[in-house]
Amino acid sequence: ETRLGEGLYPEVRMQPSIDFRNYIRDRVQLDFDGIEDADGLIAEAQDEKTGQVDETATIGNLLVIRGYGLKIESDAEHAAQTGVFFDDGQNPPVRADIVAVNEPRTLKVIVPAGLTADADYFLRVSTMSSARASSHLLKGVREMKSEFQLTAQA
Repeated sequence: ETRLGEGLYPEVRMQPSIDFRNYIRDRVQLDFDGIEDADGLIAEAQDEKTGQVDETATIGNLLVIRGYGLKIESDAEHAAQTGVFFDDGQNPPVRADIVAVNEPRTLKVIVPAGLTADADYFLRVSTMSSARASSHLLKGVREMKSEFQLTAQA
């Protein structure tokens, strides 16, 4: 599948052959190097106008951000510091004023008009919700930054 509907996840069922099981047993080694303790993750961003993933953000259109620990919440004191921001690394980050869907694994935002066309932006999600218990507010703001950049399109 190249695209699944909202809330659908791929399910794989496999009946491995004896040869395959023996191959795994004899040739695959697992090394555990610790426990992942990340406080949220921006996994991907899909531009609803172009359908592209992790490539573009069309100004004025919907951008779907997927990951975990994404839900944006804050107290009144930190409200201006939380949200979805587009950061080019040179100018002040531009905040998405409209968050149409605000869930722990999915955010849907309108790409703000303040972006410069053809410029590249990292996504930043700032929130006070806990990644492990989204109904719990933290004492401070935590931040996630995308590993990819999106090119703004007019």
